[in-house]
Amino acid sequence: MTAPMKADQADREQELLHRWTTTLLAARAGRGGPDPVPYGRNLLSRWTEPHRRYHTADHLRAVLDRIDELTDQGGEGGELELVRLGAWFHDAVYRPDRTENEERSAALAERALTEAGLTPHEVTEVARLVRLTITHDPAPGDLNGETLCDADLAILASRPDTYQGYTAAVREEYAFVPDAAFREGRASVLRQLLALPRLFRTPYGAAVWEERARENLERELKELTDPAGEG
Repeated sequence: MTAPMKADQADREQELLHRWTTTLLAARAGRGGPDPVPYGRNLLSRWTEPHRRYHTADHLRAVLDRIDELTDQGGEGGELELVRLGAWFHDAVYRPDRTENEERSAALAERALTEAGLTPHEVTEVARLVRLTITHDPAPGDLNGETLCDADLAILASRPDTYQGYTAAVREEYAFVPDAAFREGRASVLRQLLALPRLFRTPYGAAVWEERARENLERELKELTDPAGEG
């Protein structure tokens, strides 16, 4: 990595660390507590692990940006600082060869946020939001859950070239899976998503992201199931 690239990465991480600190202090609402910075640095070290290709600090930043977009456009969220904390923890533990990542991420949130000075209600809510990203299926009226899940799934509604970069990065994370097995598993995930009545639960997400997301999913599914264009 060249010196300018290292400097740029350091700037991006510093910006994220500032966002973390601002969020945690706002969530504590003036209550005292330990310095937020060490907790943020620990989280960033997790988000920048070398085995990650999609679930990186860039994904974290994108989810935080989409939460802001939902807030600015529709005022969707309930306890927005807790939603943002949910974003920070939702893939804090990530190993593509394991199935308990969300549960371990939620447990990390429970330990860290209790130490960091949040109330039991706040800790429980952040952990619930992290676990909700297993299914991305919030109950009607769950404003916190709707906001986090829509922000996490917003990549599905990206421009076609960005979407292709996303799918390529996901494939890299699962490089240990043989191609045929990956195609079958990924196609199953896409079919489950397409079968949902709605991918996005917030009014803004449904209006702005739903149609493009379904187009991307359908195109990817066609490529996976008919890679040679024979169908």
